[in-house]
Amino acid sequence: MGPAFSKPLAARETPIPGVVLFDLPVHGDNRGWFKENWQRAKMTAAGLDDFGPVQNNISFNETAGTTRGIHAEPWDKFISVATGRVFGAWVDLREGPSFGAVFTAELDPSTAIFIPRGVGNAFQTLEDGTAYTYLVNDHWSADAQGQYVFLNLADEAAAIAWPIPLADAELSEKDRNHPRLADVTPLAPRRTLVVGADGQLGRALRSALAGRSSVEFASRADLDLLAGDLDGARPWSAYDTVINAAAYTAVDAAETPEGRAAAWAVNVTGVAALARVATAHRLTLVHISSDYVFDGSNAVHGEDEPFSPLGVYGQTKAAGDAIVATVPRHYILRTSWVIGEGNNFVRTMASLAGRGISPSVVDDQVGRLTFTGDIAAAILHLLGTAAPHGTYNVTNDGEAQSWADIAAEVYALCGRDRADVTGVSTAEYFAGKEAAPRPLQSTLDLGKLRAAGFAPAPAAERLAEYVAALPA
Repeated sequence: MGPAFSKPLAARETPIPGVVLFDLPVHGDNRGWFKENWQRAKMTAAGLDDFGPVQNNISFNETAGTTRGIHAEPWDKFISVATGRVFGAWVDLREGPSFGAVFTAELDPSTAIFIPRGVGNAFQTLEDGTAYTYLVNDHWSADAQGQYVFLNLADEAAAIAWPIPLADAELSEKDRNHPRLADVTPLAPRRTLVVGADGQLGRALRSALAGRSSVEFASRADLDLLAGDLDGARPWSAYDTVINAAAYTAVDAAETPEGRAAAWAVNVTGVAALARVATAHRLTLVHISSDYVFDGSNAVHGEDEPFSPLGVYGQTKAAGDAIVATVPRHYILRTSWVIGEGNNFVRTMASLAGRGISPSVVDDQVGRLTFTGDIAAAILHLLGTAAPHGTYNVTNDGEAQSWADIAAEVYALCGRDRADVTGVSTAEYFAGKEAAPRPLQSTLDLGKLRAAGFAPAPAAERLAEYVAALPA
């Protein structure tokens, strides 16, 4: 029996999440037939994620009744039949609510199926001389076999109705002896790695992700992006997301010879190494940007505004953004005026208020505070909702304020008079000091983030909570 000719390319969902059955156009005449077995542009347009195949395997089966599986591997597969017909059976062996779900279908050269990592694959040939082919998005290795999950072909819970009874089929001894579903350890989900986990944002992410066994945290001592051979530093196929919370943020020190070299090393060279790994292993890379990539000449900055950094720190952040934007699966979160654990502007102002000091504070730099807990929440929202990849402005909401406005608010929250804070221009404040240039307008447009379903909390609300929680 030959394949059906002239079917349009179509994708069909199945009861197993992520498993997609495809009808493939096959063109034939008296000489035989031709098909595009895998066509990236057409398949992605039909709704299949570009899963990045790197290896093509073929299983040739001499006689009808040959039965193989059920094997779940730690990579994605696009499966089709080159010649002949098979009865395919797939069982979800991933950790989660769909564990044990079953789907079966007959495949011939006019059909194909996409099987995500952790879904068990099995087939039984229905014709002699059947060739079963599959594209996979990771290279086979002996180490990877430790991540396989197997299920017995005769498992009663799966209850697969094999067209040829297993007693009459050709099976390997290994496949006969795989465990029943009740004894299978599900394949755990890929892990998330947080880099720079000891910084302000890293600590907020530790709090937001506490208790999640699939999340790992790495300080520089655990993973040095500048150490070389980053590709061999971790089993990257076991991860699907890297959150880069590491950065050089000493704005003024970056203007010195030593600081300039350090800023470029951490914010560009290290980011480039991480981007190469993310691209090679199809990881989602989350990266934190800054309002300093702009010169502050616009009152409000959108995500698409061209870079125009004033100083070394801004230049390195802009270069890092440009690199991360080349990673197919990336989120760049552009922030401003970040406040979290550790030393920061709000803590300094609260300390001055407590000591009875009346400071002069810059009043011509305007923007919004961004609290690290809200950055962490925005990251988890974008990842959790599979928002479109790209750049998102992420700050707290509310009216833009100057640093002097915020200082006065901190003083009021500490029981001091707002008038104890005196405004001064940037030029006056830094007169005679070695300091980096700063953008005067740092307000970021939050429309794209809101459209993605995330509503940032008002900065004034978060500021009051933060000051109230400071030690007396």
